[in-house]
Amino acid sequence: MSSEEYAIEITNLIKMYGELAAVNDISFKVKKGEIFALLGPNGAGKTTTVEIFEGIRKATSGQLKVFSLDVSKRSDLKKIQLLIGTLPQEFSTHENLTVIENLRFWGRMYHSYLPPEDLIKLLNLEDKTKEKFKNLSGGLKRRVGIAIALINDPDLVVLDEPTTGLDPRARRESWAVIKDLKAKGKTIFLTTHYMMEAQVLADRVAIIHKGKIRDIGTPTELIDKYGGENKIIVRCSNQDSRDQVHAILFEHGPMENEDGDIVISAKKGAISSVVDVLNEKKISYTDIISQRPTLEDVFLSLTGETLLSTGQGDVVSTKSS
Repeated sequence: MSSEEYAIEITNLIKMYGELAAVNDISFKVKKGEIFALLGPNGAGKTTTVEIFEGIRKATSGQLKVFSLDVSKRSDLKKIQLLIGTLPQEFSTHENLTVIENLRFWGRMYHSYLPPEDLIKLLNLEDKTKEKFKNLSGGLKRRVGIAIALINDPDLVVLDEPTTGLDPRARRESWAVIKDLKAKGKTIFLTTHYMMEAQVLADRVAIIHKGKIRDIGTPTELIDKYGGENKIIVRCSNQDSRDQVHAILFEHGPMENEDGDIVISAKKGAISSVVDVLNEKKISYTDIISQRPTLEDVFLSLTGETLLSTGQGDVVSTKSS
């Protein structure tokens, strides 16, 4: 692909803080019109990378281009900043202004901007138009943040941890909005520590860990490459049934997960053969589930660590036992 077909081009980017390499020689390209996810735990270098190509921070070394414009050139950077709309991780706006007043306020920072009423409709905020920002739920506040990021009708929308702290319903509503933005021709650069978010939304994913990119690909490519085998889960109603299933299927190499279910590698027997064996032996079970690997399995394979929630909306990586 030619340079004109990329929204972002980052080559050998390094950002040092003293002796710490917050971003350690990373390279990737984001195609125009795609959703690209930079996936990794807090402290992996995601926000630093975003802030560098937005011109907020300076790179220690490396080349960065946005729509073929050079981030290191002041004249180009001013043009770049007009082409980008950003929802920062720590988003805030005027608490005592209403939704539409906030949009009008941010719009006046540009020579031209989209009608606030159009953005309110796009983000499904019609019934909150005159609600003060401080009175909105977390999900609605993030939706207003996305509306503000779109006020200058940017070609590139940068969403830094857009669903952090949201409940599952609000998160899925945000995902629907992000998909709609892509359908309208926007390029979306998304940072996230939510595996499912990247798997559901992204056309391509770059997994970043301790400042380095481990690999880049579509979710399917990464899962096929690193995710390991499919699993068959046999769920039992009591310990006696569980012991019987374990004994019957021991030759298939089962193990028990944290819920006490029996987990079998799909390579050792298809789900139909497992069902046949259990039925033949008249062993009771409540459910049999076929489970494909996910990006969580990919992350574990690439880094040797898993992502765990701290309970305050933060996610950290921890060594796998």
